[in-house]
Amino acid sequence: MSDPRATTAVLSGRATGIPKSRDGLVEAVRVLRAAHRGAVKARTQAMNQIRGLLVSAPALLREQFAGLSRTELIRALPRLRPGDDLSGPVAATRAALRRLARRHQAVDEEITEFDTEIGPLVKKAAPILLDLFGVGPETAGQLLASAGDNPERMRSEAAFAHLTGVAPIPASSGRTHRHRLNRGSDRAANNALHTIVLTRMRFDPRTRAYVERRTKEGLSKRDIMRCLKRFVAREVYRTLTSTPTTQITKTNLAPAA
Repeated sequence: MSDPRATTAVLSGRATGIPKSRDGLVEAVRVLRAAHRGAVKARTQAMNQIRGLLVSAPALLREQFAGLSRTELIRALPRLRPGDDLSGPVAATRAALRRLARRHQAVDEEITEFDTEIGPLVKKAAPILLDLFGVGPETAGQLLASAGDNPERMRSEAAFAHLTGVAPIPASSGRTHRHRLNRGSDRAANNALHTIVLTRMRFDPRTRAYVERRTKEGLSKRDIMRCLKRFVAREVYRTLTSTPTTQITKTNLAPAA
């Protein structure tokens, strides 16, 4: 059911936003990432089920696989031989663990295939974005998907900041003057910016110097990260709007000039 407020805004002419075109390379990245995300969830679910079964498994199986890492488990469990008679708890648990491990292996292979396919598309869509410090194929793919094939629809970096949930919101009280993070908008894009900021705080000398300086000024880590997210959003917006993404979508996915 559509929101009546949104319908009223469109009919009155107050809603002037331009929708994503969904007709080019970035849309291809988005749909592949959606399937990739589902595969990652399925792999995690399989691993959680394996560990859950091992907790309640007969002592013989618990001791056999105690202390093994995830990689070691996935390598060892498919070799289990439960036999034809699954009426006993040990045999049934072996069968379940073997099938779950094989499922994990199959989905893991699927994820690798997705990574192989998505990486080149992201690089083709926005090569300059990948040159930014801390931006990898995963975060770049999410930011591209959030911006869409027509990032020029966002009229300013402030609009992109609202889209990604990093537009500062006043949170002052009495004599305290501060801002807080916007918890709305695209949370996946916000998480991508968060990942970039964490990478820069750890490895980028300029960011580390900024964090040190702002900490001495009395800012909390949360407020410092809010400022850094806003800076990264500004940097990403300028990169997206200067990258010939629209040329790619309008030339049948031909390489950008």
